[in-house]
Amino acid sequence: MAWKTLDDMDLNGKVVLTRVDINVPVEDGKVTDATRIERIKPTIDDILARGGKPVLMAHFGRPKGQVVPEMSLGLIKDTVAEVLGAPVKFASDCIGAPAKEAVAALGAGEVLLLENTRFHKGETENDGQFSASLAALGDIYVNDAFSAAHRAHGSTEGVAKLLPSCAGRLMEAELSALESALSTPTRPVVAIVGGAKVSTKLDLLGNLVRKVDYLVIGGGMANTFLAAEGVDVGKSLCEHDLAETAREIITKADEAGCEIVLPVDVVVAREFKANAENETVPTTECPADAMIFDAGPKSVERINEILDGAKTVIMNGPLGVFELVPFNTGTFAMLDKIAELTNSGALVSVAGGGDTVAAINASGHGDDFTYISTAGGAFLEWMEGKALPGVEALG
Repeated sequence: MAWKTLDDMDLNGKVVLTRVDINVPVEDGKVTDATRIERIKPTIDDILARGGKPVLMAHFGRPKGQVVPEMSLGLIKDTVAEVLGAPVKFASDCIGAPAKEAVAALGAGEVLLLENTRFHKGETENDGQFSASLAALGDIYVNDAFSAAHRAHGSTEGVAKLLPSCAGRLMEAELSALESALSTPTRPVVAIVGGAKVSTKLDLLGNLVRKVDYLVIGGGMANTFLAAEGVDVGKSLCEHDLAETAREIITKADEAGCEIVLPVDVVVAREFKANAENETVPTTECPADAMIFDAGPKSVERINEILDGAKTVIMNGPLGVFELVPFNTGTFAMLDKIAELTNSGALVSVAGGGDTVAAINASGHGDDFTYISTAGGAFLEWMEGKALPGVEALG
């Protein structure tokens, strides 16, 4: 779909209501990971450079419509100012007199941070009056929070319908990356989907088999597919009750010309712990008392051969229990290949989801993908082919 960007807007002298995701981890009053704040800096820099006055709207935690002091955005104001490299003022409420007065007092080159939008029930209820109160503060609305775009909230969808609206730089980059990976990709396209359960990714798998050339399935999900094909997976994590569903997905893939790639060998162990005694066996020879924790070397070799011929890869989930050595071997070897091909210009690689980002960072390849999305739910729903209210509202 087409969406407007900052380039389409005249920002000079305008109050620019900017929805951001700065829901960062805080311990003992200190921000422990400022990545989300760092990612909004290009948008804020652009607004300031073009004479706009950025007013930041954000949520922080889940206060459920109540004022919860430990979830006040005031706690991270200094970190926001430090990362942005600009003076940051703070309003004790996101609507009403405190917000109006703070906006009116905002000077050139300054940024205003409004209090947690979720201190009001109208935010999550997408209440029209709440959205109108937010919209009354500004001239232009910018959504730079793709991670919250799957929610139809007051600050993500409601305001967008009341003001001239566009995507911020982070949102623009995210949408462009996903569009190029799934909507208009260069083929062949490989999707790598891992994780513990098929049940959480049924919509995703059903959508992907119609859009990609290869679907690599790893993690506990692979066990369910193997079991559905009559393979004994021992004591491995497996949703045996979804065997019929797995077979239906395999049939859909066949009809769509999508090849499903499952492990041909696996690494098994009897204990769920780092450096547990383990062995590599053909997939069909998993011992009855063992659990599958990783894809074996022949499986990774097959995946890497497919990647060698691919032009686009989209990843959501690891191949095994990457948190435990040596069961990170398969995932890391595959990530080495993706990084090598991406850096050589042969592959467009897009990845997202909490476990996926953690695995990529643990492998040392955080800078070696074309795009890494930090948006969990929104990234997954985009891959599932669902409409995202926060994005649709910008159209």
